[in-house]
Amino acid sequence: MADEFPQTPGGAHLRTVAMPRDANASGDIFGGWTLSQMDLAGATFAVSHSGLRVVTVRIDGVEFLEPVRVGDDVSVFCELEEQGQTSVKVRVAVWARNRSGAEPHKVTNGLFTYVAVDDNGKPHQIEH
Repeated sequence: MADEFPQTPGGAHLRTVAMPRDANASGDIFGGWTLSQMDLAGATFAVSHSGLRVVTVRIDGVEFLEPVRVGDDVSVFCELEEQGQTSVKVRVAVWARNRSGAEPHKVTNGLFTYVAVDDNGKPHQIEH
């Protein structure tokens, strides 16, 4: 995903505000919170793409580029990297913007793999 703030139709796949309850004593947001936002957005994107229930099976190459701070507007963007028979790889990027109006900047990115499953949790074919 490019290093310029994405201009996608409909905007970000997930938007939220980083809250104090998700911060450490220094006021930086925990990386685990950021990962959970990425997984929520990525899974929603994978479900929209496949039309099926999905489960997260792998997270690769996560880079924490800059900290997210309490009060930042956080936007998560997704794009399809690859589709297999039962899986999709989704490139996920997180951008943060100080609420004072500063320009958004990329703070985290990674590659999430989701597998489509049936009601019994078994892999399910994704229609192309």
